[in-house]
Amino acid sequence: MQIQLICHLNFAKGFRGGERQTQLLIEELAKLELKQRLIVRKGSELTQRCEQIQNLETIEIDKPYILHINAIKGASLFHAHETKAAQFAYFAHLLTSVPYIITRRVDNPIKNNFLNKKIYTNAAKVVALSRAIESEIRKVAPNAQTQIIPSAFTNAALDTDKVDAIKKRFEGKYLVGNVGALDDGHKGQSYLIEVAKAIESSHSEIHFIFVGRGQDEDKLKEQAKGLTNVTFEGFVNNVNDYISSFDLFVFPSNNEGLGSILLDVMQLDTPIIASEVGGIIDIIQNDFNGLLTPVKNSAALQESILHLYNNHDKARTLATNAKKNINNYSPTNMALQYQKIYNSIVGIQS
Repeated sequence: MQIQLICHLNFAKGFRGGERQTQLLIEELAKLELKQRLIVRKGSELTQRCEQIQNLETIEIDKPYILHINAIKGASLFHAHETKAAQFAYFAHLLTSVPYIITRRVDNPIKNNFLNKKIYTNAAKVVALSRAIESEIRKVAPNAQTQIIPSAFTNAALDTDKVDAIKKRFEGKYLVGNVGALDDGHKGQSYLIEVAKAIESSHSEIHFIFVGRGQDEDKLKEQAKGLTNVTFEGFVNNVNDYISSFDLFVFPSNNEGLGSILLDVMQLDTPIIASEVGGIIDIIQNDFNGLLTPVKNSAALQESILHLYNNHDKARTLATNAKKNINNYSPTNMALQYQKIYNSIVGIQS
């Protein structure tokens, strides 16, 4: 039996790392000539980002999503990319017997209730981005059929003129950058601002750049008020232009399923300092391809930043080591692993 149609489900409100990875996977599967459908909530940015993909049909639906069951007609299997989508896939499976897989991208604890046990246990496969995520899945559904497939780097083209323009704006500065939603409870940007405040006078040549928007933007800007060494850039279309401009990328997350942005940083040859938490430890080996610091510890963060600032050769070695195995995280490699799962599930159903 051949795969007739892969039906992707993603009902996220905004466009963050999970949606970026959903788009990336769909693009790569299209190159493998798979016919795909994407079902999203109305007004989803994911719709706009995927509109040029070949052999992809996009359907936007309203809540309650399960009332739009006709949207899945003809699917060989469902692929749920977030929690609401996983719920939809489970109930759609009960109604149609079409198999489903789930990709779980966060390491937050899963509520240990009857419904979640059923959702994860009945999935033909549950893909986790990291060991930390897989561990959380098994706490709720020890019999779930799990497999680890990390995210992929985006391989977005660089605009060298924009890179040069960024460097010119901050000429003479050592740029320490952070890219991510301004969600301090998750991404921990406040600890990086504490470092900026502590070294503003002693190391005025070190400049901190935050790329992104989010719920804590006002709070973080208030914390950084008056600092001459902090810039908030807001949302940008191609974060890789900024990453290429940074001398150092710092990622002080409080929790992280994997931290897929780190793969872009590694691919772009920029040294990394990140929190020793969640799935980050699957891709960053301390003192080999990056530096890991204790979570919620601005003093340790400051020490690591100044260490690499004062030791450019060490920073360069970390970045070089990080890039050596980056092809393990290529979009093509990710898509081939998912295709293998799809094929095995459809084969089981024949």
